[in-house]
Amino acid sequence: MDKAAGSHGFKERKGPRAASLAIGLLLAGLSGAAGVALSAVAAHVPSGGTIEIPARFLLAHAPAFLALGVAGRQAGPVFVFPAFLFMALGLALFCGDLLWRAGQGSGLFAMAAPAGGTLLIVGWATTAFAGLAALIRRG
Repeated sequence: MDKAAGSHGFKERKGPRAASLAIGLLLAGLSGAAGVALSAVAAHVPSGGTIEIPARFLLAHAPAFLALGVAGRQAGPVFVFPAFLFMALGLALFCGDLLWRAGQGSGLFAMAAPAGGTLLIVGWATTAFAGLAALIRRG
């Protein structure tokens, strides 16, 4: 077995490209777990309809984080890390505002949900640029 290979037989990779996979796994796991937990809460509380929207958003973005992590190994961190940031902040603002409203009756601050939605859109656009960068690099 190669000395650089770990016990699993694969060469260990370090640096930003390897970090993108770890970040993608972390964000996917957190987003997916929160989405499942909120879905369970929504099924058992009277204000469940308000909680369903953030649950769906979190569940929908979990595989996106995972895909970005994998894509970061091809496209590189230049677009992938900002996409992670925009999507994570967008989810936090959008979902946080809706959940706060469900529990407290008022939002986090004025325009928090629209700001979060805008960051999500920017995150998806940045994801598209990451794909374009990967295509250009392939020649």
